[in-house]
Amino acid sequence: MTLFHTESFPVRYCECDSYGHVNHAHYARYMVEAAFNASRAVGYDEARLRQMGHAWLAREHDITYLRPLVFGDTVTVRTWVADFRRVRSMRQYELYNQHNQLVATAQTDWIYFNTTTLYPASIPPEIIHAFHPDGPPAQAPAREPFPTPPPYAPAVYKGRYRVEWRDVDPQRHVNNAAYLSYIENCVMDMAREKGWPAERIEREGFAIFAREYRLEYLRPAFLDDELEIWTWVSDKRRATAVRHYEIRRAETDELLVRARALWVWINRQTGMPIRIPPAFEEAFADNFIET
Repeated sequence: MTLFHTESFPVRYCECDSYGHVNHAHYARYMVEAAFNASRAVGYDEARLRQMGHAWLAREHDITYLRPLVFGDTVTVRTWVADFRRVRSMRQYELYNQHNQLVATAQTDWIYFNTTTLYPASIPPEIIHAFHPDGPPAQAPAREPFPTPPPYAPAVYKGRYRVEWRDVDPQRHVNNAAYLSYIENCVMDMAREKGWPAERIEREGFAIFAREYRLEYLRPAFLDDELEIWTWVSDKRRATAVRHYEIRRAETDELLVRARALWVWINRQTGMPIRIPPAFEEAFADNFIET
């Protein structure tokens, strides 16, 4: 029997962006909070794991956004462990609003690791039993490898950002949701440099929303690290495009995070997809790679 954990959170005003919607990064925060509380509910809270000398780290987040959340909503996260492998565990999520409408689906691939050696560790049978008292499911969901990114565009945009105190979590490295904020800041900085600041996009009557985000965490970043974010676009269609990201430690050029987002161009009044505006497309032409 698989144990399901359900938890609700009020949407706070500070979680909403200038569109009035919950910012993408906060969906990941809801997910992680629910995951930790699900672990606590079966007897493995952070304190017990610390005593055991182990912890969980997110290896991948995969989030699909179906409808927006706004201030005053209540979001309910339904989550369960879909499988266990030697050092990895896939946790899945469904997020609903107070009207029982599905607003997002997601999954996180968690790595169990030794906090002394900082290497992955075998997941103990007692932890597996805590989440699956009758044994793990006979069929585990398929794990798709992180897609190989396409070649770089002729002009890859590169932005630099320093890790601040607010970005670091109790494990003393950058919280995985913070990378979503870095990514969005990078895209907004690029749009401004291309002549499309947020004010112009609003005047033109459209918005650009993320439909999907997938992130792969390879190495941690720490307080005061300077991060360099590379970004470029592929798979441009009439109303959508895929934007790719690489987050590197600037001092060593180590690749820390890879990410990709499916972006959709939306008419602000109707909420319906529209063709990518030609003037916008022209401004970003050298940042696109044909695939």
